[in-house]
Amino acid sequence: MSKKILVVDDEAHINRLVKFILEKQGYKVTQAFDGEECLEKVKIDKPDLVVLDVMMPGMDGFEVADELVADPETKNIRILMLSSKAQFEDKMRGIDSGAMYYITKPFDNKDFVQKVKECLE
Repeated sequence: MSKKILVVDDEAHINRLVKFILEKQGYKVTQAFDGEECLEKVKIDKPDLVVLDVMMPGMDGFEVADELVADPETKNIRILMLSSKAQFEDKMRGIDSGAMYYITKPFDNKDFVQKVKECLE
């Protein structure tokens, strides 16, 4: 059975690109375009991994990660943050929020796929 991944990014072209890369690897991918939609879809789809952007309108990725980790129903879902925010403080905040990895955009496809595999092991 293929693993389910929820891609959350408010930039449609990034969302489509990540979905394409992951589907080529055989994953079942759903999409959300903001934090609120992510939290709704997580409850319905029960993904194995959330690939989460940081800078989004409304709730940012850090707040979404905090919510996912705080909820007993979603606390075991793995999180991989994918962001253009490349400062050390941002990366540490991402890891502190519960992300297994924090990858900066633009990203290397092979490295990204490898990190996704590691998150799902």
